[in-house]
Amino acid sequence: MQLNDVWFVAIAVLWVGYFVLEGFDFGVGVLLPVLAKDNVERRVMINTIGPVWDGNEVWLVTAGAATFAAFPEWYATLFSGFYLPLLLILLALIVRGVAFEYRAKRDSATWRANWDKCIVIGSFVPALLWGVAFGNIVRGVELDQRHEYVGTFGDLLNPYALLGGLTTLTLFTTHGAIFLALKTTGDIRHRANVLALRAGVVAAVLTVGFLVWTQFHGGTPVTAVVAGVAALAFVAALVAVRVDRDGWAFAMSAVAIGVGVSSLFAVLYPDVMPSTIDPAYSLTVDNASATPKTLGIMSWVAVVFLPLVLLYQGWTYWVFRRRIGTKDIPAGGKA
Repeated sequence: MQLNDVWFVAIAVLWVGYFVLEGFDFGVGVLLPVLAKDNVERRVMINTIGPVWDGNEVWLVTAGAATFAAFPEWYATLFSGFYLPLLLILLALIVRGVAFEYRAKRDSATWRANWDKCIVIGSFVPALLWGVAFGNIVRGVELDQRHEYVGTFGDLLNPYALLGGLTTLTLFTTHGAIFLALKTTGDIRHRANVLALRAGVVAAVLTVGFLVWTQFHGGTPVTAVVAGVAALAFVAALVAVRVDRDGWAFAMSAVAIGVGVSSLFAVLYPDVMPSTIDPAYSLTVDNASATPKTLGIMSWVAVVFLPLVLLYQGWTYWVFRRRIGTKDIPAGGKA
């Protein structure tokens, strides 16, 4: 295995980490107006992800930086061709982050309600558009002989990509509901469990449909097995929800998302961005990669710093591991 292959796998792992961790963040944000009945319950929901949401976004930053350094041609084509959807995602993430920090800056119900809307929108848009983006990457786009995207924004809104967007949206919503059931007590936990089952049924149908369709875009028996494992893990998560095993439910939901994302990268390989105009115009791990020297330097940096990042993030989750409920919210607080 060459270093460019290693870095393709490494980038896949980074995206797996991002979708598994940021996925429940998005789900909690989307569910904010659905599960919470008052400001205290909204504060409980936000506090479940308050200590970790910004750390989870590090996976996205690292995935983008690794793509830029390891596969500059892929990065350039991706960020120019997908400029509008990626800009919308970036703006949504900025608004969402500001909302988390600013909703408690003024003791006003209207002020908090407006920022809560920003949290919902800032969670909904990326949860939908990441699926659309990855659907187009796997399906392929109109790349010419210079590896430049020559399609339109409308071409990105094809049925397969839109199904991918609905799949990630419903998966993350279910993942977020399961996370809330794991992290909360009382009525919020009960409502989260009920909603996780209902949303999970929809997500399961969409996920199976998307994974089956994905097999027609270069799938192999191996990738079909991987996709099957993802589907079974998600079913196991819903069964665990049904029998009130919150920890197992979250673990299986995380496995389902992680294995599902892995199956997309497995179908994509050795391409990193297929061309629908001519396969010869496709970007691959060979023609899109940086020099071996660059990849070698990156590998040593990753070996040194990745364990430190994982230890720090793991420590954060351990410190804030206990459940919280409305009784843990100080009376009269603004957060």
